[in-house]
Amino acid sequence: MMKKAIITSALPYANGEIHLGHVASTYLPADITTRFLKLNGTEAYYFCASDDFGTPILIQSEKENKTPEEYVKVWNKRDYEDFTSFGIEFDFFYRTSSPENISFVQEVFKKLQANGHIYEKEIIQFYCNVDKKFLPDRYVLGRCPYCKAEEQYSDLCEKCGRVPAEIEDPKCSLCKNPPTKEKTRHYFFKLTNFANELNQWLEADSNLQRDVKKYVQNWIKEGLVDWDITRDMNWGVPIPLDSAKGQVFYGWFDNHLAYISTALKFLNDKGLDGKNFWNAADIYHFIGKDIVYHHYLFLPAMRIGIGNEYKLPDYIPTRGHLMLQSKKISKSRNWYIGLKDFLGIYPTDYLRFYLALITPYSQDDLNFDWEEFASRINSELIGNIGNFVNRALGFTQKSMAGVVPNTTEFDQSDKEAKEKIHNFSSDLTSLMEDNSIDKALKKIIEFSAHFNQYFQKKEPWKGGVGSNNCVFISVNAVRSLAISLYPFLPESSKRIWTQIGMSGSVSEQPWSSISEIKIMEGHKIGTASPLFKKIEASDIEANKAKLGK
Repeated sequence: MMKKAIITSALPYANGEIHLGHVASTYLPADITTRFLKLNGTEAYYFCASDDFGTPILIQSEKENKTPEEYVKVWNKRDYEDFTSFGIEFDFFYRTSSPENISFVQEVFKKLQANGHIYEKEIIQFYCNVDKKFLPDRYVLGRCPYCKAEEQYSDLCEKCGRVPAEIEDPKCSLCKNPPTKEKTRHYFFKLTNFANELNQWLEADSNLQRDVKKYVQNWIKEGLVDWDITRDMNWGVPIPLDSAKGQVFYGWFDNHLAYISTALKFLNDKGLDGKNFWNAADIYHFIGKDIVYHHYLFLPAMRIGIGNEYKLPDYIPTRGHLMLQSKKISKSRNWYIGLKDFLGIYPTDYLRFYLALITPYSQDDLNFDWEEFASRINSELIGNIGNFVNRALGFTQKSMAGVVPNTTEFDQSDKEAKEKIHNFSSDLTSLMEDNSIDKALKKIIEFSAHFNQYFQKKEPWKGGVGSNNCVFISVNAVRSLAISLYPFLPESSKRIWTQIGMSGSVSEQPWSSISEIKIMEGHKIGTASPLFKKIEASDIEANKAKLGK
């Protein structure tokens, strides 16, 4: 029976452009994994949505004289276009403000309430007397009570990753004045009900990263805190109770439910049973390390709280933040690179190649460095992969009229080269399944380097005995490269496929066939031409000079 998989990424907030920091840890690894799974015979779907609710959107839409609906519609479209230009291929990109998600969130709330996991309580809420409003979390800044980091929002400490019970030394982020405290009634989710079941899930799921699992279990040991899921504002999913007029759900209550509602919308519209598919599939949630608390505690607890109606994730690949020239990315200081701007300078696959290469499967932060980017592209993408493809196909075109020649008896180096192709799938598959996409790409680079050396050693241009064997095996190695590169560099992979003169689409080839000799004697290749263009040092200096200006 065909395997199934559902892949999601943390939802982009519909309040600004996508930059390199967004795509490195979350969207690119998810896209690479989805493409691999599809090639490897899995019925896989990649879903995402724009995160449309929250006070920042409400305030920014007012500044631009738009309704919140109009404002998020603009960013939903722009984000999707930017992702698409980067080769991120969602099967469906939706929005948290969709009628399907609003209905689903309200339904989940009612089930949690019926199961005894919701209660109402009068609380003291921060209130700004200057701005005359209750202050949602993102409008209260202060000191984290756990790690003492300053200038942290009251809903999440970006330094230690915890959700503060109460921020210390609070101030309104709008006017910078200390807020007062006023009474209001809010609804709470009993996260404390789920300590045992969360621990059981963490222990049982061997696919979760050990280091992440360990500190989440420490959080549980230290004691969970019930979760305030109400906000005093009008932009969000309305709480479906007469006693909660003018109140909406906290964004983190509704946004990850959009993983499910978006999947259901797509699958049901496709004529499949969405719920059955979800529960039969491997579930992947790709995230950055700053939202571990939400995905390892809130998200599974809510699913457990409605009777495991929708299965918990099997994988939560969690990666670190992208630094830029060894400094933290900051839009306010113009220390960032917009995705759209970058792709206006260099081909999409240059960025996909570099980011995949430097992004490990860990929470370690990574660093985008302009000089290293140029060096990796020029030496490894162009000097290694591009060079091998061009010399193998270019020689076939020039010296053999583009026709793959007949072979003679293989010598030892031919046999080793052929064996390299035969082992390629098993070498790569385990790394891809383990989410080690950086190691998998390095394995592909190593494969190409081996064949560059093989081609150089055999010297087919001298026309000696065995030169036909070299061309035959090398063209087949190029085919293996084309398929193995598809998850990483889809556009370049398609161009290689065309240059080899293969029929059909590279995206439809079985992953296992990278270890097969499929191109036979007499095959006519297409037109060979260089795949990539060198990056000049002067261009890199110009790009660096734009930062911080």
